[in-house]
Amino acid sequence: MSDLLALAQSIVARASGSEQIEVFVASSTEVDVEAYQGAIESLTTASSDGIGIRVLRDGAGGAQVGSAWAGSLDEEAISDALREARDNVQFASEDEFLAFARPDGVLPVSLELVSDDIERVSLDEKIAMAIALEQAVRHGDPRIRQVDSASYSDYRAASAIASTTGIAARYARTGAYLSVSPIASDGKDDQSGWGLSAGRGPRDLSIEQAAEDAIRRATRMLGATKPKSRKTVAVFDPRTAASLMSIIGGSLSGEAVVRGRSFFAGRMGEVVGSSDITLVDDPTDARHFAASIFDGEGLACRRNTLIEDGVLKAFVYDTVSARRAGTTSTGSALRGGIGGSPSAGCRALQMTPGQLNQAEIFEAIGDGVFVESLSGVHSGVNPISGDFSVGITGLVIRDGQLAEPIREATVASTLQRMLQDVIYVGSDQEWLPGSAAGQTIAIDGISVSGS
Repeated sequence: MSDLLALAQSIVARASGSEQIEVFVASSTEVDVEAYQGAIESLTTASSDGIGIRVLRDGAGGAQVGSAWAGSLDEEAISDALREARDNVQFASEDEFLAFARPDGVLPVSLELVSDDIERVSLDEKIAMAIALEQAVRHGDPRIRQVDSASYSDYRAASAIASTTGIAARYARTGAYLSVSPIASDGKDDQSGWGLSAGRGPRDLSIEQAAEDAIRRATRMLGATKPKSRKTVAVFDPRTAASLMSIIGGSLSGEAVVRGRSFFAGRMGEVVGSSDITLVDDPTDARHFAASIFDGEGLACRRNTLIEDGVLKAFVYDTVSARRAGTTSTGSALRGGIGGSPSAGCRALQMTPGQLNQAEIFEAIGDGVFVESLSGVHSGVNPISGDFSVGITGLVIRDGQLAEPIREATVASTLQRMLQDVIYVGSDQEWLPGSAAGQTIAIDGISVSGS
């Protein structure tokens, strides 16, 4: 990893005249194993290296930035990328707010985000885990008629960022996952499910947990029918709640706000949600799979409280969006790979846990619907207006207990209303891959459309 930073700094040293250079270098290795009927269906091991270079020059009407990238760390590829980035400057629009990040005095926290088990556990053992998972699900319940996919995957990624403005950052992380998708049948109906176990390394994973999760989700949906249309309490399980928080997190981006593309714009300091909601973006929490020491511009990540007791407290910014808003970066730059430019976004969202677990929430609300999966999120949610209308599958909640399964239903509201109508936040916090942790959330006043 130190070699990546040294390489980045050596390229930065090639800056000439008044130009500024920023270099992002990344290296990763991945393993993916797919099992089917007790044998390997596919096996992929891959490694990749790459570099992204941005060159900034000041113009009369603002700065111009040219960028280029290469999928190799060979000297010829690096030199070509640097030359291309310099050439591209002339075609870029001038922008008075464009700038590279500068060290802001915030010290990085110490995080252990790498598991040595990624290398210590042999490939044969990883293959055996995928096969064992597939077999555990296939034979775990007589109603399981097929296993669509059963996989083990892991990665090790390292990155470094350096710039002429004094940025010098390096960080690494690992991750490992077991996932399985079975099909259950009762002779009249087929239903699918999905099970997951995630960790920093393979020793953190549980075949039993992933298998039981998948079997339960598939079998309890058998016989699902359309529910009657009504307005009721919707209880979102941790995974669907995490999806909701990710959507809301996108609207808390300073970039979206300054461009008027967020329903939170102009509402700083207002009550935007239930007093039960405290939402933070905290990449310094090592429990979160998206935790990081540095952001996509090389600034130290930090904990940002976005909503506190229902009151909007902050947005997240990278350098450019912060300059547009007349403020400073919150260390929240995201980077979409070596060819992407930094942009503001939430990296590691989590809500402060409540007092009740899922079963206790069911008992407290009495009647409602339990949302176990969402569909049509990208087309059914408008982060600008807040309109929310998506398909769901799940189960009816009756007398505080899960009852019959439902499908082909739609839930509708607005994100603004949903935040205000949160009545319970669960204590069952679940750390999931992606930008948000999840826990059970109960929201009142949701319109359910079925039959």
